[in-house]
Amino acid sequence: QFLLYKMSLLAIFFLFLINSSLASNTNYNVQNYGAKSDGETDSSEAFLSAWSAACASTRSSTIYVPHGNYLIRNAYFNGKTCQSKAITIRIDGTLLAPSDYNVNSDDENWIKFEKVNGVSIYGGTFDGQGAGLWACKNSNNKNCPDGTTALSFYKSNNIIVSGVTVQNSQMFQILVDKCHNVKLLGVKVSAPGNSPNTDGIHVKLSSGVSIMNSQIGTGDDCISIGPGNSNLWIEGIACGPGHGISIGSLGWKKQELGVQNVTIKTVTFSGTTNGVRVKTWARPSNGFVRNVLFQHIVMVNVKNPIIIDQNYCPNHESCPHKGSGVKISDITYQDIHGTSATKVAVKLDCSKSNPCSGITLEDVNLSYNDHPAKASCVNVSGRVSGLEKPANCL
Repeated sequence: QFLLYKMSLLAIFFLFLINSSLASNTNYNVQNYGAKSDGETDSSEAFLSAWSAACASTRSSTIYVPHGNYLIRNAYFNGKTCQSKAITIRIDGTLLAPSDYNVNSDDENWIKFEKVNGVSIYGGTFDGQGAGLWACKNSNNKNCPDGTTALSFYKSNNIIVSGVTVQNSQMFQILVDKCHNVKLLGVKVSAPGNSPNTDGIHVKLSSGVSIMNSQIGTGDDCISIGPGNSNLWIEGIACGPGHGISIGSLGWKKQELGVQNVTIKTVTFSGTTNGVRVKTWARPSNGFVRNVLFQHIVMVNVKNPIIIDQNYCPNHESCPHKGSGVKISDITYQDIHGTSATKVAVKLDCSKSNPCSGITLEDVNLSYNDHPAKASCVNVSGRVSGLEKPANCL
């Protein structure tokens, strides 16, 4: 009887824990705040009202977006005064930006999170409807606005974005700026190959960012890594169309933070302009790139599979001294194989004033038209080991 009494008390205790857990999470459905799923009614204020309610809660909160299309003119989610330390946004529907690019012509961001902590976004589609602006830019119209970034995180920590689709942004698809501990998991990023300046994921001035198991195709870089980044982990990426994965461009400013401790592994590039690239302006700078690993990479008909370009200077403008001050060192290319769309598959073009050092090529096997591709090295030192195709130029 005493044992049965103890078991009954234990069962009651577990039921109490379960009920307490359920009660501790407060749910906010955007439709209860006036959001319409017709794709025509501006639901910006409804989303912001749901956010304000979730922020004000002292418990863990969930904002829910049901199936349907929700027109959002723009939305700025500020976490500065949030009481809740864990806000989950679950999206079953699609968020639509205005198709008229003049509506948001003064805004840099469409959906923006700033100074938030512990925000997780699961599922849903963010559609920037950028075709109109791309057409304007591709027509060489000088009066086109720059455009907005679809999904942005500024000065935020402990962020998870999982199973989300971001497509057709006017400009960058996803931006991570001045953030710490951000995980982008199972993300799909999509824009046509001829859409200008539509970088898939741009990371700058951040640390502890992971991008994993994602599919990215754009009209610009699949992933671009700006200055001031450290401890980045990029793994399991399918890239194409696009311009590849780029560290840079760096060195635009003379005083600029460097990039270090970056791992990019298990990536397939399909028909891209570049594969793995480091790009710096041919300008004076105190910036640097160091301790980078490119590992287990597959190239499928890529124009520039492996490239370091320290003489980046479009239209030969804004490069007064024609020499990059960015110091590049300790870059490893390991187990990289596949096909190049050009004869020169490895192009390491480094700065005369700051030569690249500690460059390692291990088990690189790249071919062009069923023959070993070629390599070109300028102002670079390092070593080669394992399979050696193209022939060593270090």
